[in-house]
Amino acid sequence: MAKDVKPTRKNLMEIEDRIELSERGHGTLEKKRDGLIMEFMDILDKAQDVRGDLADDYDQAQRKINMARAMEGDVAVRGAAAALQEHPEITTESKNIMGVVVPQIESSRVSKDLSERGYGIMGTSARIDEAAEAYEDLLESIILAAEVETAMKKMLREIETTKRRVNALEFKLLPDLYNSQEYIEQKLEEQEREETFRLKKIKEKKEQEEKEARDEEADEDEIEIDEADMEPPATGGVPGND
Repeated sequence: MAKDVKPTRKNLMEIEDRIELSERGHGTLEKKRDGLIMEFMDILDKAQDVRGDLADDYDQAQRKINMARAMEGDVAVRGAAAALQEHPEITTESKNIMGVVVPQIESSRVSKDLSERGYGIMGTSARIDEAAEAYEDLLESIILAAEVETAMKKMLREIETTKRRVNALEFKLLPDLYNSQEYIEQKLEEQEREETFRLKKIKEKKEQEEKEARDEEADEDEIEIDEADMEPPATGGVPGND
């Protein structure tokens, strides 16, 4: 890239401006990357807890439903499940974490009272109530896990994108700009040295010409003096003729 740049002061100023801008961008991206990593680690810790709770809730729900099926029978369990009239409502919003938009899932009507489940209290046993409650807890854990997992994946993608940008600036763009800056500065220094040398030679040549001109004038003056000395003196008349 360096040799493709014309070594002019204008290009040097433009490259210096790009270096300053790139360095500021590099610093900003580094801070963003570090902040994203910290946020991601917090979400990762939360995700691990959510996963553990989800696994526990799933095991608990399976035990409860198996117990209800064993005690009440599949027909009674399916009848109680079919009696549900009000289904849970899921709404999604978004929140901003370090410039990353992640979902925020809200749920309602998941946990219900006995009177809200639709089946008759007298026709069912506590086993079915326990199974219904266990599955309500499981559903809430699933909703929370979906929110956390989605946020974690989006944060991870943004971290990777930011890291690539930081690396591109640090290992590609900035080194190329530094090389171009150094190349132009060297070329300009060479041009300045050549110009100084040229001006020095011109000055020396001019001084030499002036010296030669002075010498020629001095020689001409000496010749004129010599010629004047060689002329005979003027006489006033012939002596003895008075």
